[in-house]
Amino acid sequence: MNSRYLELWRVSKSYPKPGGGEAVIVQDFNLTIQQGEFVSLIGHSGCGKSTVLSMIAGLTKLSGGGMVLDHREIVAAGPDRGIVFQSPCLLPWLTALENVQLGVDEVLGRSQPRAARRALAAHYLELVGLGDSLHKRPAQLSQGMRQRVGIARAFALQPKVLLLDEPFGMLDAITRLELQEVLIDLWTQDNKTAVMVTHDVDESLLLSDRIVMMTNGPAAHVGEIMTVPFARPRDRQALLEDPAYYQLREQLIAFLESQEQHRYEAQATPAEPAAPASSRPVVEMVPVA
Repeated sequence: MNSRYLELWRVSKSYPKPGGGEAVIVQDFNLTIQQGEFVSLIGHSGCGKSTVLSMIAGLTKLSGGGMVLDHREIVAAGPDRGIVFQSPCLLPWLTALENVQLGVDEVLGRSQPRAARRALAAHYLELVGLGDSLHKRPAQLSQGMRQRVGIARAFALQPKVLLLDEPFGMLDAITRLELQEVLIDLWTQDNKTAVMVTHDVDESLLLSDRIVMMTNGPAAHVGEIMTVPFARPRDRQALLEDPAYYQLREQLIAFLESQEQHRYEAQATPAEPAAPASSRPVVEMVPVA
């Protein structure tokens, strides 16, 4: 296993302001990820989580610093990074199988015969629970089922790194729990290196080996990194009964609260003292039967 599989060194991103100067979104972001590790980026909205993920994907150009994946510098998008967005963006005139196979054909077309590529696409759709819906078009699928297609498509490309940008953010609570389990099962079988953006404390603790807590912007960077000690495979009910789970959860919430306090202090004027911290971050807890 490569202990320095994905490296981000002093990564920065800024945009020019209309009136002059630059808006610095991310600055001096440093992170090293091991091969096969599942890492989550968590922080308040607007802190640059998705910007970091987009730079890893090669969809957003760096303003500074560098990134290396498996000893090769990341300079553009490539099939070695599979992406799952909040919305799977499926082509509506293609079936679920055809949507997955389209990417497989593009990436593996020269190395595998068509029948093998079709079987690979069908295999991953079956793994995500869509074996009976291979030939349905997106309009015939629920939002959760469409997201399953998106997950299957990303895994079927057999990338070196799986990038997940709040993949369950548009789903209802029950569907979110179901797809978290689907993702855990797939990740366990493939042992992909994964980087996920999330704002959900409980989701990050369930899925991650480490959680990277980002400071608020502008010029966001790595604030703290938490190692999640729970052994795999993980059982949601067992985690909820473990006192250590709630200690880690409180630590994450305390960091988020401290960042919110800093935001209020930064916005306060000299004539107006900083407002007290707002109520605790809303963290959705769904009862487990």
